[in-house]
Amino acid sequence: MKDTYKTIVLESKGIFKDKGSKFISYAYPVKNEDQIKAILAELKKEHHSARHHCYAWRLGTEEIRFRANDDGEPSSTAGKPILGQLLSNKLTNILIVVIRYFGGTLLGVSGLINAYKNAATDAIKNNKVVEKKIESLFEIKFTYNELNEVMQLIKNEGLNQIKTDFKETCIIRFAVRKSDAIRIEKLFKAIYRVNITSLN
Repeated sequence: MKDTYKTIVLESKGIFKDKGSKFISYAYPVKNEDQIKAILAELKKEHHSARHHCYAWRLGTEEIRFRANDDGEPSSTAGKPILGQLLSNKLTNILIVVIRYFGGTLLGVSGLINAYKNAATDAIKNNKVVEKKIESLFEIKFTYNELNEVMQLIKNEGLNQIKTDFKETCIIRFAVRKSDAIRIEKLFKAIYRVNITSLN
């Protein structure tokens, strides 16, 4: 089972120039469309005199959603080449925006595709690509009688505790690598009076 994905960790910038036109690229790690909208609005404000603000993004780790936008450039000459770089580098949870300042000379379809592709490549090259684990989330509920056994299991398996709440009933939320999820769930179910719920 594939339970990893590639993404970027930083914001980065790239540039490509051709026949007076300047293509400034920005790459961002993103988690949702609201974040993307906010970044696009900010860049449009910052580069208000630019002719085009083209972009592509991919979101998700298993079911991946994506979008490409030409922002007035001829169809498939801008957003698609940017998206192509996200696909060829197998990146997700990423937004790349390429801003074009027109230099007065038309580049033609192949020239535009080349420019947007190279600008996107430069932004990725100036970033750091990392591989992350796809995780499953669980919540367990138990009494203080089971606390030692539960904590020992969490320690032995190196589980990532996200939230703990020790009141009358003890509640722990934790994340586990997806490929280990079924095995870990069985281990907790084997402990008497521990209720485990999947939160995915």
